[in-house]
Amino acid sequence: MPTTRKARLPRPVDDGFELYDLKVEVLAPAGAKIQCHARPGDWFEVRGELLHFQPGMPFSLYSLAALLPLLPAKQRPTDANDWMTTDAEIACPDPNCPTRFRITRLGKRRFRHAEVTAVPLPMARSARRGGGGGRRRSS
Repeated sequence: MPTTRKARLPRPVDDGFELYDLKVEVLAPAGAKIQCHARPGDWFEVRGELLHFQPGMPFSLYSLAALLPLLPAKQRPTDANDWMTTDAEIACPDPNCPTRFRITRLGKRRFRHAEVTAVPLPMARSARRGGGGGRRRSS
């Protein structure tokens, strides 16, 4: 009696990941001369890869340039002891300006790898032919 072998279907891959939405708020001492033309209380949000500004709210290009490298790191989960978790205020890049920018983590938002990039995920090691064990040698 011939046996029928069932084909194994590939397991669905969870390609999801989470990022924090962020709020960046302008802080300044009362009555201080603000060089970057920000106003205390002004804010913008980061949702995924998009910046959302309040209508009609200007924001200094130089201040934004100082903040940009930190925003993707603040979006990602970090260890409780990491300074990226505990430190939330960033100084204005103008040394004569007392303004600070507070970055607050809001809720998490879930994304799928396939929805944010055209680069496919590598296959899981166990799914590779030949086991995929061992180190690759460089040429």
